[in-house]
Amino acid sequence: MHDWPRLRAADWTATRETLHMWAQIVGKVRLAHAPLLNHWWQVTLYVSPRGLTTSAVPYRDGVFDIEFDFVEHLLRIRSSDGGSRTVALEPKSVADFYAETMAALHELDIEAPIQASPNEVEPAIPFAEDHQNASYDADAAHLFWRQLLQADRVLGEFRSHFTGKVSPVHFFWGAMDLACTRFSGRPAPKHPGGAPNCPDWVMVEGYSGELSSAGFWPGGGEEGAFYSYAYPEPEGFPDHPVAPKEAFYSSEMGEFVLPYEAVATAEDPDATLTDFLQTTYEAAAELANWDRGALEDTPTRLNTLKE
Repeated sequence: MHDWPRLRAADWTATRETLHMWAQIVGKVRLAHAPLLNHWWQVTLYVSPRGLTTSAVPYRDGVFDIEFDFVEHLLRIRSSDGGSRTVALEPKSVADFYAETMAALHELDIEAPIQASPNEVEPAIPFAEDHQNASYDADAAHLFWRQLLQADRVLGEFRSHFTGKVSPVHFFWGAMDLACTRFSGRPAPKHPGGAPNCPDWVMVEGYSGELSSAGFWPGGGEEGAFYSYAYPEPEGFPDHPVAPKEAFYSSEMGEFVLPYEAVATAEDPDATLTDFLQTTYEAAAELANWDRGALEDTPTRLNTLKE
């Protein structure tokens, strides 16, 4: 069994809110330079062996990357021309982190013309003026990354069974959640928008295709929560049977929820989470009549071709 770390959401609220703003700054730098991909896939971060990374971001005739290192607690910025800089991850305001990160990029001759205020939160304090969020609990940040490692691993296995259009397992800094999204291949109704401090057209692009999306959000429940939803939500979705028994449909959130602690304490955490991912996906795919035969397969299918 793998180690599923325990971290009470209430014990690191201040750090989580500060880290959320830091992640938005780094994500917006990637947004400024990466070419547009469908559903904003070019803006996300990814789980890495040390924390969260932008991966390689194109810039002029080279690339750079930015990584939150939650082992040594540094923000690492590396350029393909050989230059590198670090910013300490320690208790400091969003304003100070923003200033230090922009200065480090400037020293590497990397321009970063970002919209310097957060999205999908209320209130949206401009980064340079945010002296309110200034907490960093290194132990909590490390545990959060280890939670992401486990969620990323199981979501990645789940993703491998889908041969239709499917997103990477990636971290959206807008809502601060790790997600993987499957698409039926059919267009979706225009999304109504409504996210705080986020233009409606952003949500329209994100939800332009019929989908089933699942992931992990560290701010829900006692220790965070796994979620799964469909857009558009098919009739009967909330009442469709899902597993495990701890999973439930939240009318307030419009999605199925599985408390993180139900996974972490299970005899087989991987199987418990996989049951949730599979049964909630089936709720969407069956009720909306997806062509499952054309969209699903086993990741070992190539073994048959080799025989």
